[in-house]
Amino acid sequence: MKNVTIQDIARVAGVSKSTVSRVLNGTVAVNPEKKKSVLDATKRLGFKPSLIARSLASGRSMTIGVLTQMIGSPFYDAISQGVIAGLGDTGYSPLFADGRWQVQKEADALTALVGRRVDGVVLVGGSMTSEQISEVCMGLPTLTVARRFYDQPIHSIAIDNELGGYQATDCLLRLGHQRIAMIRGIEQHEDARDRFAGYQRAMGEAGVAVDPSLVVDGDFSAESGIRAVGELLSRGCEFSAIFAANDLTAFGARLALDRNGLRVPDDVSLVGFDDQMESAFFVPPLTTIRQPAREMGKQASVAMMNLINGSGFESCLLTSELVVRESTRSVKD
Repeated sequence: MKNVTIQDIARVAGVSKSTVSRVLNGTVAVNPEKKKSVLDATKRLGFKPSLIARSLASGRSMTIGVLTQMIGSPFYDAISQGVIAGLGDTGYSPLFADGRWQVQKEADALTALVGRRVDGVVLVGGSMTSEQISEVCMGLPTLTVARRFYDQPIHSIAIDNELGGYQATDCLLRLGHQRIAMIRGIEQHEDARDRFAGYQRAMGEAGVAVDPSLVVDGDFSAESGIRAVGELLSRGCEFSAIFAANDLTAFGARLALDRNGLRVPDDVSLVGFDDQMESAFFVPPLTTIRQPAREMGKQASVAMMNLINGSGFESCLLTSELVVRESTRSVKD
């Protein structure tokens, strides 16, 4: 069977070869009618573009490396789905890797992605320093999602985690709670530190002293929520509410409370962070701080295309939103 050429497609579509090239490369806007004519012609002729040929012609691999922290986590998967949706008609495909919340594995995964000659890298969360990222990426278009660097030139799309921590704690304070426990995330992670800072600010503004015995370290996992509640109870701490560093931690905390005969929200009010899809179907439905995960992923794809094509991109900080559901109640109820 004869190989279909760009000239064949141009003849059938009634357009120039340069128009066909622009449509197939997907990097330049083309008149919608001409684009449709070209795509219809490729189907009629049975044309299947060679990614290798396109890469050689453009000097690009037409791939974007996406480094996440926990494949299977609803929050990170939502961001990844947003990246996939955002790349939809760009001609680019994502390559995924997983850092598993370990700096060395994260660095190894990033090195592997760069070694695959990706055209850009999207880091979803993570614990590598900006210096480590810059050293591996060496000028490659790079941005982070759901994480930001305060004084470094790495592009980012994130939410204000300090504000989110404040909103979660303030919600509990307004319900009359004062003995509010905090299950933190990974100690060295910026998100965890910022959310804890928001907790401290809200408590301070309300004139409520932070009791160190009510603060327990976690690692953003459901297991750490179970362990943290066990630790709080073993300390003999009195608390009427818990702010968990993320929804997964809240899920684990809910299970541990139930196992110890404590009901949510009758005995203990519970607030999470992220607003994972499952949070609305939690029993009881979880009050949490919403991060627009899928939208952040889509924005990351658009930003990456701008960086690759030299259009530039300004880092953005999105506002978090408190979503009140049935896992919280007033101490007077």
